[in-house]
Amino acid sequence: MKYFPLLWAGLWRKRTRTVFTILSVIVAFLLFGLLQGVDSWLSNAIADARVNRLYTVSRISYIEPLPEAYLTRIEGVAGVSRVAYFNWFGPYYQDPKSPITSYAIDPDRTFAVFPDWKVPPDQLETMKRTRNGALVGATLARRHGWKIGDRVPLNAPLWPKQDGSTAYDFDIVGLFTAPEQPTNENIFLINYTYFEESRTVGKGYVGWYTFSIDNPARSSAIAREVDALFANSPNETKTQNEKEFAQAQIKQIGDIGFMVNAIVGAVLFTLLFLTGNTMMQSVRERIPELAVLKTVGFTDAAVTTLVLVESILLCVVAALVGLGLAALIFPLARTLVGDVALPAGVFVGGILAAVALALLSGLPPAWRANRLSVVDALAGR
Repeated sequence: MKYFPLLWAGLWRKRTRTVFTILSVIVAFLLFGLLQGVDSWLSNAIADARVNRLYTVSRISYIEPLPEAYLTRIEGVAGVSRVAYFNWFGPYYQDPKSPITSYAIDPDRTFAVFPDWKVPPDQLETMKRTRNGALVGATLARRHGWKIGDRVPLNAPLWPKQDGSTAYDFDIVGLFTAPEQPTNENIFLINYTYFEESRTVGKGYVGWYTFSIDNPARSSAIAREVDALFANSPNETKTQNEKEFAQAQIKQIGDIGFMVNAIVGAVLFTLLFLTGNTMMQSVRERIPELAVLKTVGFTDAAVTTLVLVESILLCVVAALVGLGLAALIFPLARTLVGDVALPAGVFVGGILAAVALALLSGLPPAWRANRLSVVDALAGR
């Protein structure tokens, strides 16, 4: 600690330069924390997916519907225990720019296949008795200030009703949670029977099937059996377990991991030159001062260490601030995706990256300080 004043004086020799360098490092590691945090969160969400739950969609495209008649045939496959079906509703609330993730379902079937979705039994019963009833994810309800008993008007342009209108009114009869996968708490569930009666297009078809199986070890075999049922039919299928299905959905966006690593790599590479330039200028301006330190008894190793520690202090403190801001931003997304936090692994990885950045940018000026000749430095050469 006795050398801290020296380090501090060296850092703030040029205040403007130091401030801008620190801000650059903070922004870089804020970006690092957010991007790596999202990538880690998505990876964890996929890892938490259940392999004993399978999804059957159209082989042509995820958005292509499948006949309702497939339900009984899938139920007849050995090893299949419960089958549910979903149909994309896709309405918006008040503003077309505020879309709602909504599915038409059979309540009994859905909550049997998704036991990790928690809803009070009395609310589930009310849903079954209420033609235009809706079960709303806790996060979605919290975002819009909805509560049980509210009537919510939604507009679904894709599904005109018999009278030509696309406006639907739903009574919220229950709220559900999904502790294992909080993103599912952003869903608005409606009765499929009401949806089927009301719509004028797509009757007799559902979006996809989801079913649970008795033995997860047989998931691949059961998936092949289900797809074989509909081979060479007008509506061929593709069946995957939940983990594979989630990965496929994310891949439609792109290779998230590659994009995140590419962006972070480019940012850190640029930052390396920025911090390296800052440290080189700082040492260059202090050549006579470093020579004086050696004159009064500081060894070459001590001077080299001072320069390296200065670089580490600059990078690590600024990185801690950036990562801390990222950690604060994550909980703010609670209303969108549920309870999330910056993974500890990302925080540790960020600190290690900051130390590596500091060493790489600090080594060249430190080596120059180490090789510094006192006579030449004091003579101005």
